[in-house]
Amino acid sequence: MKTTGSFIAGLLAGAAIGGVVTLFFAPQSGEEAREKAKEKLHELEAEFEKLKKKATAKSGHLIKDLADRLTELQKEIEKLSETA
Repeated sequence: MKTTGSFIAGLLAGAAIGGVVTLFFAPQSGEEAREKAKEKLHELEAEFEKLKKKATAKSGHLIKDLADRLTELQKEIEKLSETA
Protein backbone atom coordinates (compact mmCIF):
# COMPACT_ATOMS: atom_id res chain seq x y z
CA MET A 1 0.00 0.00 0.00
CA LYS A 2 2.92 2.34 0.71
CA THR A 3 4.12 1.88 -2.87
CA THR A 4 0.69 2.81 -4.22
CA GLY A 5 0.60 5.95 -2.09
CA SER A 6 4.06 6.95 -3.28
CA PHE A 7 3.06 6.37 -6.88
CA ILE A 8 -0.09 8.48 -6.51
CA ALA A 9 1.86 11.27 -4.81
CA GLY A 10 4.43 11.21 -7.62
CA LEU A 11 1.71 11.20 -10.24
CA LEU A 12 0.01 14.22 -8.71
CA ALA A 13 3.29 16.07 -8.23
CA GLY A 14 4.26 15.43 -11.86
CA ALA A 15 0.89 16.61 -13.10
CA ALA A 16 1.13 19.77 -11.01
CA ILE A 17 4.67 20.54 -12.17
CA GLY A 18 3.73 19.89 -15.80
CA GLY A 19 0.71 22.16 -15.51
CA VAL A 20 2.71 24.99 -13.95
CA VAL A 21 5.49 24.74 -16.54
CA THR A 22 2.92 24.80 -19.34
CA LEU A 23 1.26 27.87 -17.87
CA PHE A 24 4.52 29.80 -17.63
CA PHE A 25 5.62 29.04 -21.16
CA ALA A 26 2.28 29.67 -22.85
CA PRO A 27 1.89 33.13 -24.44
CA GLN A 28 -0.87 34.79 -22.41
CA SER A 29 -1.52 37.63 -19.97
CA GLY A 30 -0.89 37.29 -16.25
CA GLU A 31 -4.60 37.32 -15.53
CA GLU A 32 -5.22 34.51 -18.02
CA ALA A 33 -2.32 32.54 -16.54
CA ARG A 34 -3.72 32.92 -13.01
CA GLU A 35 -7.17 31.85 -14.18
CA LYS A 36 -5.76 28.78 -15.91
CA ALA A 37 -3.70 27.99 -12.81
CA LYS A 38 -6.88 28.08 -10.70
CA GLU A 39 -8.68 25.82 -13.18
CA LYS A 40 -5.77 23.37 -13.21
CA LEU A 41 -5.71 23.33 -9.41
CA HIS A 42 -9.41 22.48 -9.31
CA GLU A 43 -8.87 19.71 -11.87
CA LEU A 44 -6.00 18.27 -9.81
CA GLU A 45 -8.08 18.42 -6.63
CA ALA A 46 -10.89 16.52 -8.35
CA GLU A 47 -8.46 13.92 -9.70
CA PHE A 48 -6.90 13.51 -6.26
CA GLU A 49 -10.34 12.89 -4.73
CA LYS A 50 -11.09 10.24 -7.38
CA LEU A 51 -7.78 8.50 -6.73
CA LYS A 52 -8.31 8.68 -2.98
CA LYS A 53 -11.75 7.06 -3.32
CA LYS A 54 -10.34 4.30 -5.54
CA ALA A 55 -7.50 3.62 -3.10
CA THR A 56 -9.92 3.50 -0.17
CA ALA A 57 -12.22 1.10 -2.00
CA LYS A 58 -9.31 -1.10 -3.05
CA SER A 59 -7.91 -1.25 0.47
CA GLY A 60 -11.37 -2.23 1.74
CA HIS A 61 -11.49 -5.12 -0.74
CA LEU A 62 -8.00 -6.24 0.26
CA ILE A 63 -8.91 -6.24 3.94
CA LYS A 64 -12.09 -8.24 3.27
CA ASP A 65 -10.20 -10.76 1.13
CA LEU A 66 -7.57 -11.16 3.84
CA ALA A 67 -10.21 -11.62 6.54
CA ASP A 68 -11.99 -14.25 4.43
CA ARG A 69 -8.74 -16.13 3.84
CA LEU A 70 -7.88 -16.04 7.54
CA THR A 71 -11.32 -17.44 8.37
CA GLU A 72 -10.75 -20.27 5.88
CA LEU A 73 -7.36 -21.04 7.39
CA GLN A 74 -8.82 -21.03 10.89
CA LYS A 75 -11.45 -23.57 9.81
CA GLU A 76 -8.78 -25.77 8.21
CA ILE A 77 -6.68 -25.65 11.38
CA GLU A 78 -9.73 -26.58 13.49
CA LYS A 79 -10.45 -29.55 11.22
CA LEU A 80 -6.86 -30.72 11.45
CA SER A 81 -6.81 -30.42 15.24
CA GLU A 82 -10.05 -32.45 15.48
CA THR A 83 -8.57 -35.32 13.46
CA ALA A 84 -5.26 -35.32 15.32
